[in-house]
Amino acid sequence: MTDRAILQKRFIAETDWAGAMVAPLAGDASNRRYLRLTRAATGETAVLMDAPPEKGEDVRPFVRIARYLTDIGLSAPRIFAADQAHGFLILEDLGDALYARVIPLDPGLEMPLYGAATDLLAELHRHSPPIGLATYGPDVMADMAALAFDWYHRGTTGDIGTARPAFHASIKTALKTHADTADVLIQRDYHAENLIWLPDREGVARVGLLDFQDAMLGHRAYDLVSVLQDARRDVPHDIQEAMISRYIAASGADPTAFKTAYHCLGAQRNLRILGVFVRLCLRDGKAHYIDLIPRVWAHLERDLTDPAMAPVAEIIRDTLVPPTPDVLQRLKDQCARNASR
Repeated sequence: MTDRAILQKRFIAETDWAGAMVAPLAGDASNRRYLRLTRAATGETAVLMDAPPEKGEDVRPFVRIARYLTDIGLSAPRIFAADQAHGFLILEDLGDALYARVIPLDPGLEMPLYGAATDLLAELHRHSPPIGLATYGPDVMADMAALAFDWYHRGTTGDIGTARPAFHASIKTALKTHADTADVLIQRDYHAENLIWLPDREGVARVGLLDFQDAMLGHRAYDLVSVLQDARRDVPHDIQEAMISRYIAASGADPTAFKTAYHCLGAQRNLRILGVFVRLCLRDGKAHYIDLIPRVWAHLERDLTDPAMAPVAEIIRDTLVPPTPDVLQRLKDQCARNASR
């Protein structure tokens, strides 16, 4: 038994979940692991988060944001027990009804589920964000978007390229001009694999929230981009347009300015994701993320058609290689070679 396993066993034994059966749950792109605890006598369940500090994980932001979200009436998991020093939490089990699983089984729910997710954002944005959040502003966002050059461009061509400084300046200018407001909490990973449908609850509490520990202070359009321009599933265009209009109506945002910000943030987010997915492949050996790149590229291309993004679009189209099947296979081959070293 590893030292980590001993710590985990000791933590559980000191809680109300002592003696519970333990079974693995699907993880995510981080170093966190998730386990389901089940009480044999009653069938009650909870979720154990195992976030090793020695691997750079820190449960404190999760605890802080979870409590903020539940305090304003949203359905983040309640925290039953915590060992923050060693990176263990026992959380309310919100179930397995992820949007990404529920919608394929009942396509008629797609519009209502996305409507509820959009309404949740409008409600969240009516509340003052917690004090002390870092700001996801143009400078930081430009750095994050440049991961497309640091990893995607380098992975597909062999180098970062000379256009990176011009790109960085161009997208920072676009963000400062059209998406410089940072006045709400953004969860940053608000999408169908992190949203759980809870139909027995009321209103926006029907949307269960996961993976929000990286929350920052950002623009109101950011999480709407995240959920509608999903890297993992296709959201129909008519639903995307309906949800943008729904949010604008609920929030009173200026339609023209909001849509421009939406596409500006969409371009930034999708460029960042291109870089992150290639990094996960080449550095961390997670080649399956390469299969998601064509969808991310398609989102990016649509965002770049907004007139406000013309200077950025010109650089991207002149520099980044489209993700053809051959390009994607080369990335996977590099991943395999790295893994064999």
